[in-house]
Amino acid sequence: MKGGVAELFDSFRKVVLPIATLLLLLKISYSSFDSTTDSLLQNLESSQNGSLPHDQPKQVSPGITSTSTNYSAKTGIRQQTCNIFVGKWVPYSKGPYYTNETNCVIDDRQNCMKYGRPDSDFIHWRWKPNDCELPLFDATQFLQLVRGKTLAFVGDSLARNQMQSLVCLLANASIPVDVSETTDTRYRRWLYKDYNFTIMALWSPQLIKSYDTDPTGDPYYSLMNLYLDKADDVWASQVDKADIVIISGGQWFFRPFLYYENDQLIGCHKCNQKNVTKHTHYYGYRMAFRTAFKTLLSMKKLKGRLVMLRPFSPAHFENGDWNNGGNCNRTRPFNNQEMKLDGYELKMYMIQLEEFKVAEKEGRKRGSVKFKLLDTTEAMVMRPDGHPNHYGHWPHEKKLPDCVHWCMPGPVDTWNELLLATLKMEGDEFIQR
Repeated sequence: MKGGVAELFDSFRKVVLPIATLLLLLKISYSSFDSTTDSLLQNLESSQNGSLPHDQPKQVSPGITSTSTNYSAKTGIRQQTCNIFVGKWVPYSKGPYYTNETNCVIDDRQNCMKYGRPDSDFIHWRWKPNDCELPLFDATQFLQLVRGKTLAFVGDSLARNQMQSLVCLLANASIPVDVSETTDTRYRRWLYKDYNFTIMALWSPQLIKSYDTDPTGDPYYSLMNLYLDKADDVWASQVDKADIVIISGGQWFFRPFLYYENDQLIGCHKCNQKNVTKHTHYYGYRMAFRTAFKTLLSMKKLKGRLVMLRPFSPAHFENGDWNNGGNCNRTRPFNNQEMKLDGYELKMYMIQLEEFKVAEKEGRKRGSVKFKLLDTTEAMVMRPDGHPNHYGHWPHEKKLPDCVHWCMPGPVDTWNELLLATLKMEGDEFIQR
């Protein structure tokens, strides 16, 4: 009898135990990936007990991510999920989703085809995540997912750049009606009647309350008052109508500012006033996102709704600054080894992620707003070829090259491919809200 038990135990040790161990490892390997967190953001967890100094970014290295499969019974979508924001650009022989003749609005500044950009390679690349495939944009599927909802883009002209890209992508399935409440195109609203879906743009370049001390002055160099603890009412009074809010910003924080808190002057950036504490632009930038996130968290009508941060969009000026001979003449993407986020762009990106992580944690704690990261930054830092440069205007017009906005069509369309993939990852939970 003892011999039989020993034999049985030996068989278990040699056969069953290895199989059980393998199954456990597979379960761990294929555990769900939370798409609110990218490889950089994972490394911020340890810094949440204390804020990083405003001017000291934490240098981080990529973490390990895993893949899984989500299934939506309502949509029938079986979506492999992974860190879709880490990958590379690969050649893509097929043409873009739309052209400058598609029935949609493209700002002249981004209409590179209209103004005769001679090369077309920039529209023949696709973003390839390391661990999965990014599906092509399906306009009908997108509209079905957002049926009955409102999507708000809050930010500067780059937010509008993404909004216009989305409208052009959706033109393959539906043409919207302009239901704007003003003729100012910075606040345009589109209604897709067949889907009862609305897109609205809420132009707010600093996200917080601000006004020029000299409205007739140079918009880049005149002094502006910035109220660090007050959200800009332009969006704060409207955003509770939205089911999805995509918030972004970055390029408007370099000008001279007077910083106010509780309506009291507490410091400045690039000001010549005496006895005023001097700050770098990072200070105002951090406070703007902190205040914006706090405002969103405090809105009871936003409970259960989705707020997405689309972080810093890098510029690619070479051979000089934007106003001093800089341009972006490249015609191919960088690869991962050629270009990494660094310098002031890395600092601004990290500030956004730090403030986002605090807000995301608070949203979970309160059971209120749900935060997601739409992290386009790594992909876009590798696309110096995607800007209008000198092709956002006619050659005889003496205008500065644009290495900030993105050609349409172009790599900006990837932002909305990533948006669709993120919404699909939300599955039934998003659809039923």
